[in-house]
Amino acid sequence: MSKQEKKDQTQELIKQTAKNLFFVQGKFDATTQEIADEAGVNRTLINYYFRSRDNLIQIIFDDAQKVEKEKSEIIMSSDLPFKEKISQFIEGSLSTSLQYPYLETYIVSQINKGNCRKKDIETEDLEKLYKDIEAEMELGNIEKMKPVHFILNMIALLIFPSAIRPLFMENMNVTDEEFDQLISERKEIILNMLFKNN
Repeated sequence: MSKQEKKDQTQELIKQTAKNLFFVQGKFDATTQEIADEAGVNRTLINYYFRSRDNLIQIIFDDAQKVEKEKSEIIMSSDLPFKEKISQFIEGSLSTSLQYPYLETYIVSQINKGNCRKKDIETEDLEKLYKDIEAEMELGNIEKMKPVHFILNMIALLIFPSAIRPLFMENMNVTDEEFDQLISERKEIILNMLFKNN
């Protein structure tokens, strides 16, 4: 293995370890030393490859935002029927939630700290989405409401369970495996709540 390949491999190991600590274990305050220990590398390598913990966190945060943007692209750019687009978006969101249980909570925490103010959806895409929702309402497939409420309902049904995961698990005596099972069962429940005709 060349030096460059070893460097790339070590950088990726550190990134994946930090993602695991933040998004899988929910340890948002993990120190550089904790990341290094978990990755099995010397702490100085984190500073060598990423310059600082903050820079590493920014790279991981940017990766997290890319995941969110890719999910949104399903709705914004697909030619599928509306309900199928929503179904695929829900499926992608739930799959991400199972892979990275604390991703949404992490993103919200970063937004609340002022670390993210990027607008991911263009105005014309949003207007088209609203028109699609209104058309579905006219067809009787969705209860009539402001289109933004449809989106808010969908996002709340998807994100809230992950956002309260630790609290819910503790109070309801639910294990990690049981919670993951609940998340995997949510697609049809959410579709049934969003659409009148199933």
